[in-house]
Amino acid sequence: MTEAKRNTEINQRLANLFESNIHLLENGSAGFMNAARKPAIQAFRKQGIPDFKTENYKYTDLSKIFANENYRRVFAYEDSNVNLHELFQCDVPELDTYLVMLTNGWYYSGNQQLVSLPKGVIVTSLRQAAVEYPELVEKYYGKMADPEKDPLIALNTAFAQDGVFIYVPRSVVIEKPIQIIELMQGAQDTYATQRNLVIAEENSQVKVIFCDHTLDPQDYMVNNLTEAHVGESAVVDFYNLQNQHNKAVNLTGLYIRQERNSNVLTNTLSLHGGIVRNNLNVLIDGDHAEANLYGLALTDKNQHVDNFTFVEHAYPDCQSNQLFKNVLDDQASGGFTGRIHVGRGAHGTLAYQRNNNVLLTNSAKMNTKPQLVIDNDDVKCSHGATVGRIDEDALFYLKSRGIGEREARLMLMYAFAHEVLQEVRVEKLGERIDELVNKRLRGEVSKCHSCVMDCES
Repeated sequence: MTEAKRNTEINQRLANLFESNIHLLENGSAGFMNAARKPAIQAFRKQGIPDFKTENYKYTDLSKIFANENYRRVFAYEDSNVNLHELFQCDVPELDTYLVMLTNGWYYSGNQQLVSLPKGVIVTSLRQAAVEYPELVEKYYGKMADPEKDPLIALNTAFAQDGVFIYVPRSVVIEKPIQIIELMQGAQDTYATQRNLVIAEENSQVKVIFCDHTLDPQDYMVNNLTEAHVGESAVVDFYNLQNQHNKAVNLTGLYIRQERNSNVLTNTLSLHGGIVRNNLNVLIDGDHAEANLYGLALTDKNQHVDNFTFVEHAYPDCQSNQLFKNVLDDQASGGFTGRIHVGRGAHGTLAYQRNNNVLLTNSAKMNTKPQLVIDNDDVKCSHGATVGRIDEDALFYLKSRGIGEREARLMLMYAFAHEVLQEVRVEKLGERIDELVNKRLRGEVSKCHSCVMDCES
């Protein structure tokens, strides 16, 4: 079968899946969510599943992944026979957070009510919020992520049923982070769709931590999309700790709109996973705003992590910084595409982007493509990328001071990674990630961990 025929069959199968399950998708969902479904599947039909010929996905061929017809779909909430809070042990157990859990894309019914949240703050199921607060959710749902621009957005919008909803009212500061444990589980290969919405109003502050994990050794795929509205002078941090097993496919999208004077930080830490694709899109839609995007991926075996970033400067006197690093061992592969667009009216823009990569073997492979599109002259912008080996001079220096070669290599790799790790603005989380990265580099964590199930990698 030719690739073109295979892709046509995949696209038709997904469209048929939508049509045959539309009654399940619409059941219990808010009217505006349902109204977005058919236009989204039409947008998907026009685009199709991306492969290497699709410019924005040239480093990750998703058509091969979607060719798997064995995935079970989750069109309704499935209650667990066990208490997942007791079964699952988080990688950051000392972290003091507001904790909620999702399973296969659905808000877990066993979540405890977050009674100590500041007044007016809402943290709940997106499905429930869309019914209880329809005017608030509808105002922002689908406004940051456009199905016409990306087939994964289109698929997510067509199939989305649940996820997490976070609302922080004007001038409210949430001192403790909100931690969202996203679990994939089940005795069969499973595909899940999850949709999240975060609204931070003017002068508010919140930190959101997404933790991705698997509880069973089956093949899993998740299309997880988060939209975030960051109001004027708001400060919002997003951390994503990705730690799934080698048979998991994690397709994650984060789409952010910032208003004037706002400050956004994202830090995507890919510790483990089979195939990971992260889409990070930021629209700076007000003057004097700042966006900081960081990422670190540690891969071995045949793992693959691909980060795609797009920062749009639409207003003057704003700043963006991007730093993504990868350490690749064995036959691991990776991709990075970083795009910055400075619009005509965005004078005084400061925009910086850097991607650095270390290959530990001759079999590891990294593709990188930093890009700048500048439509005015009054800017300071730079971008760069490096792909290389461990610094042999530095290694020689450490060995000459009596440090063994293995330990010297670990020290250099940790120093390489630390530049990203130091940008974690939650102290306990930063300390724990330091420990996890150190273990990962030493090979002590060859699979997802801190899980009672102890799944095979």
